[in-house]
Amino acid sequence: MTIENASNSRARTKRHLVVTFSASAEMRQAFAEALDEVADITYLDDGGLDERRSALSSADAVLAWNVDRELKGPDELRLLESAGFVQLVSAGVDGVPFDRIPAGVAVASNAGAYAEPMAEHVLALTLSLAKRLPQNDAKLRRGEFDQQTPNREIRGSVVGVLGFGGIGRASARLFRAFGARIHAVNHSGHTDEPVEGIGTLRDLDAVLAAADVLVVSIPLTRETRGLIGERELALMKPDAILVNVARAAIVDEDALHEHLRISPSFSAGIDAWWQEPRRQGSFATRRPFLDLPNVIGSPHNSAITAGSLAAAGRHAAENVARYLRGEAPHNLVDPADYVA
Repeated sequence: MTIENASNSRARTKRHLVVTFSASAEMRQAFAEALDEVADITYLDDGGLDERRSALSSADAVLAWNVDRELKGPDELRLLESAGFVQLVSAGVDGVPFDRIPAGVAVASNAGAYAEPMAEHVLALTLSLAKRLPQNDAKLRRGEFDQQTPNREIRGSVVGVLGFGGIGRASARLFRAFGARIHAVNHSGHTDEPVEGIGTLRDLDAVLAAADVLVVSIPLTRETRGLIGERELALMKPDAILVNVARAAIVDEDALHEHLRISPSFSAGIDAWWQEPRRQGSFATRRPFLDLPNVIGSPHNSAITAGSLAAAGRHAAENVARYLRGEAPHNLVDPADYVA
């Protein structure tokens, strides 16, 4: 099968973008619209092995979802050197094999592309737990009509946002509309957003102690892996709510389960899991989180709404266009954050 080039009817006067994953028709349309003036697009899935190598060798940029899975072995990874720039459609980059990507190849994440739907998901999980919806629903199904146990208001609470990038900022805006106070943590310790407190990871303990709700939206890096463990959970309020829409490995699995088990007033909304089909081939939990009444889970779908993937694809493609026009691309990643 011959690779279909999106502009093969015209002489090449543009740069060359290679897309390494199977993109939907909707996403292909978004790519075409964002890059029409600057790039011809080749889709690797449309061709055979030899054509793949030829396409990668002539690429000026690569658009990928999961580089390690989509490129076939070290030979194709080495071909990225000719492109010099890899743009991800995913916001997280912890799965990128930085140790095997040629030196000098820039990698950009798609940070912020999924912020709005994920912020709504954060709010939904928080409200479900604050209003005790899982517990009350279970009691009603058992015939219990519990009007005595109070639920909680978001108004006046402290929301700690661990990771104040696109998702964290979008979440904070929704919480502020409910009258919550925001204590945030980011890399710089500064923000233009209206918050009651902003700091870095050095201030984590204080944020944990103050938070009624903790939103985990920080990238998974060497520094943040296992960041929330037994000690950190013990610093939190007995009835705090933890919501994780980032990566599961930021939170110690055993420590969180034990804390939830022995502290029934503490609760957690878990969207990101330690074993998921996309990474490990199947979903499983080492600990029975979903047997706990103070846990509500979702299948890492906080970013998936109608049209959200195409919108994220457009966001990524627009950053590719910046690079191909000679402008500085956004969201460049420092490999040192991921590889020792």
